Amino acid sequence: MPVPAELLAHAVAEARKARDEGGVPIGAALVVDGEVLAVGHNRRVQEASAILHGETDCLEAAGRLPASVYARATMVTTLSPCDMCTGAILLYEIPRVVIGENRTFMGGEELLRSRGVDVVVLDDAKCIALMEEFIAREPGLWNEDIGEP
Repeated sequence: MPVPAELLAHAVAEARKARDEGGVPIGAALVVDGEVLAVGHNRRVQEASAILHGETDCLEAAGRLPASVYARATMVTTLSPCDMCTGAILLYEIPRVVIGENRTFMGGEELLRSRGVDVVVLDDAKCIALMEEFIAREPGLWNEDIGEP
């Protein structure tokens, strides 16, 4: 299986795509047996969606998969997954999550760990910079994305 940093490159590319589209720069990749099955990025702004975060967009792009595929999967995401995305990871019983960074936002990592999910945090400088720049530039949009008033 590729090392987590190599896998993260797919999610970072998606985060940059989201940023370039005027959205929230968060990306994700679903990897099974070393192969990237799907990628996605936060498209809430672009699609006027309430639920298209990076991880959920990635799962949507993957389409319907048998439980046996999810059981071998790794969700790679540029940012610590929010409660909604954490729930999706748990629902599909994805056993491993690789997170680019959790400095700008701490999601449901403890819940994932408590349910037996292997959580790897890379503390990646590119991911941190993407989010810090976005939060400074678009604080209102960021608060909307994470459900803050």
